[in-house]
Amino acid sequence: MRASKQRKLTAKGWKVGDAKDLLGVSASEEAYIEIRLKLADGLRTRRSSRGITQTELASALRSSQSQVAKVEAGDPTVSLDLLVRSLLALGTSNRELAAMIAHSLRVPNARVERRTR
Repeated sequence: MRASKQRKLTAKGWKVGDAKDLLGVSASEEAYIEIRLKLADGLRTRRSSRGITQTELASALRSSQSQVAKVEAGDPTVSLDLLVRSLLALGTSNRELAAMIAHSLRVPNARVERRTR
C-alpha cells in the first residue's frame, strides 16, 4: 500500500496492517502460509505455461479438476502433499521447488517464543 493512502486511512480512523496482524498468526505460521501460496502460484504458472488444462493435470494425479482448482487457489484444506505432487507431475525439479520455497521466506530471523503460564 502506498504510504499516502495509508496515512489517509489512518487519519480517518482505520487500522492499517497486514495479514499477520489481521489473523493473529505467529511468524512461523505466516512463513508457512507464504510457502503454500508461493507453491500454489508456481503450480498455476507452470501448468498454464505448458498448455495443460486443470482436467489433464487432475487425470495425471488421479484427482479431480475441482481439486486442482483448489490447489491452485491455495485452499488451506488441500494437503501440502497434493500440492508438491502436482508440481512434480509437471516436471518441477527439486531445485525449482527449493527456489520457490526460498523466495517465499520473507520473515527474517523467525524465532520460537516460550509461553509463560
